[in-house]
Amino acid sequence: MLGAMTEPRESVDLHDAGAMRALAHPMRLRILGLLRVDGPSTVGALAERTGEAPGSASYHLATLAKHGFVVEAPELARDRRERWWRAAHESTRWRTEEFLGDPERHAASDSMRRAVLDTYHRELLDAIDDEAELELEWVAASDSSDGAARLTIDEFRELSAELRAVRDKWWAVGLEPRPGTTTVRWMTHTFPRPER
Repeated sequence: MLGAMTEPRESVDLHDAGAMRALAHPMRLRILGLLRVDGPSTVGALAERTGEAPGSASYHLATLAKHGFVVEAPELARDRRERWWRAAHESTRWRTEEFLGDPERHAASDSMRRAVLDTYHRELLDAIDDEAELELEWVAASDSSDGAARLTIDEFRELSAELRAVRDKWWAVGLEPRPGTTTVRWMTHTFPRPER
């Protein structure tokens, strides 16, 4: 049971429209992202980092908990009033093709994916704003690119698999903080573009 977990599992696969609708909220996505990247936190600390009122942050955490995305971490509390939360999973996955024949799940998936993309967009804009605060070498190592190629379906699958392998390699390397490291984000998307 998710509520009994003390350490995050690797991934959760989404199939339920309710869980997708829960993630289709920018503040919930942000809170879940903070818990996944920065580790467990209190409601108060999350409220401070996000600019939300503590009651609002608590409501969003309760919604995430209801759908199994976060769990309480009582072992971190210093007293009975302090409530700590952690992400229940390191990542979220879904198979869009699974929802195409189900209007309710497809609509929920569509809303969630649009919220995720809006979150990515805001995060990329924040990264541009933060560049002046970084050491030059960290800015120089950054990359932003896109591309397009005419591929067969097998080549397209191979491209997506290679990108997943690169992501998985570096995710495994950087799971724990080490001296000289900083959190580095990557975002990759592969999708067919209809000929117009």
